[in-house]
Amino acid sequence: MKKVKNNNVTDIIKTPKKSIIPRSEKQKSYVRALRESDIVISAGPAGTGKTFLAVAVGLTMLLEKKIERIILSRPAVEAGERLGFLPGDMKEKVDPYLRPLYDSLYDLFDFEKIQRMIEIGDIEIAPLAFMRGRTLKNSFAILDEAQNATDTQIKMFLTRIGENSKIVVNGDPSQIDLPNKNMSGLVRSKKLLGHLKEISIVDFDHSDVVRHPLVSKIVKAYSNND
Repeated sequence: MKKVKNNNVTDIIKTPKKSIIPRSEKQKSYVRALRESDIVISAGPAGTGKTFLAVAVGLTMLLEKKIERIILSRPAVEAGERLGFLPGDMKEKVDPYLRPLYDSLYDLFDFEKIQRMIEIGDIEIAPLAFMRGRTLKNSFAILDEAQNATDTQIKMFLTRIGENSKIVVNGDPSQIDLPNKNMSGLVRSKKLLGHLKEISIVDFDHSDVVRHPLVSKIVKAYSNND
């Protein structure tokens, strides 16, 4: 993991509903990276706060008017990124794949206000396939479940970065749903880009899990078996 300087910036994230305090040294490093680096790539098991902390930092930056919008994205693996055959309008098609991102937002801010921010475009939630060809300016963009994005897709997402923007790529290498696990681009992106000073790499493990204590034991057991 690339070291992030400690410049006396508080690690506490203050959102309208609650103040969030990182629970491990790795989470502290992650929060500092989210605030200081142009791009952050993080990998680790479920329950380590990768998505929740990133959404929290992005929301505070939006409310403080440091950016103009938050963009939340995930690869819709189960739909093969071909969403046209699914029933309903586009929102109804993609919502099931993006539900964890909604859950993080609603845990941090009032439901009605989040809905309004989505309606006016301050918060945009879209499948990864819709990011191609765009340039993201004044934005905080998060790619969640990146273990299910290919090398080409992650490269595409990272190269969307524009002026006054941050990009976060999160994933759990132990939960790849792609037909061929070798297609996942998350681990390769860490290896290729870790030497760039503008990019922070954060690796979580079972000791950073902050959900039910049993989650950490489950993650450790599977990790030991693998």
